[in-house]
Amino acid sequence: MKEEIIFAGFGGQGIMLMGKILSYAAMKEGRSVTWMPSYGAEVRGGTAHSMVVISDSPIAFPIVKEPDICVVMNRPSLRKFESMVRKGGQLILNSSLIEQKAERRDIDILEIPATDMALRLGNQRVSNMVSLGALLAKRNILRIDALVDSLKDCIPRAHRDMISINEKAIRQGYEYGSR
Repeated sequence: MKEEIIFAGFGGQGIMLMGKILSYAAMKEGRSVTWMPSYGAEVRGGTAHSMVVISDSPIAFPIVKEPDICVVMNRPSLRKFESMVRKGGQLILNSSLIEQKAERRDIDILEIPATDMALRLGNQRVSNMVSLGALLAKRNILRIDALVDSLKDCIPRAHRDMISINEKAIRQGYEYGSR
């Protein structure tokens, strides 16, 4: 098994955290992992993406050029990354912020109202975790409990009070993606 993933959105949407948590969870499950963050304008609101490769064998090249999975949290990221998704791949888009429909017909597309779901939980900042939960539902990369367990490894101490809501967001995203 090998999955190449791109997470993309604005700075401040938790794009780096998505990749980091998924990477930690995969490492805990004994997989080979690479995680490469990439920033546009290095301020909140600039573009950002992170690349993750998860494999059952050693990874020779960490750059993702043709992702199996792409999670996009805003419209500019959809425009930039939709065409890169491998034929038969998975595109997950935050329909709360992306009104435009994806154009591809040769990939699986999940539109999830991640920001709206996060707001119903009480904090729009967990929309990234909603999307991450949906990813696990659509592609059986690893156990959801491994992802939840990795929250404490990746969320800074100053924000430990956010672990519970992040777990709820992951589980709600998973439920939505399982439909």
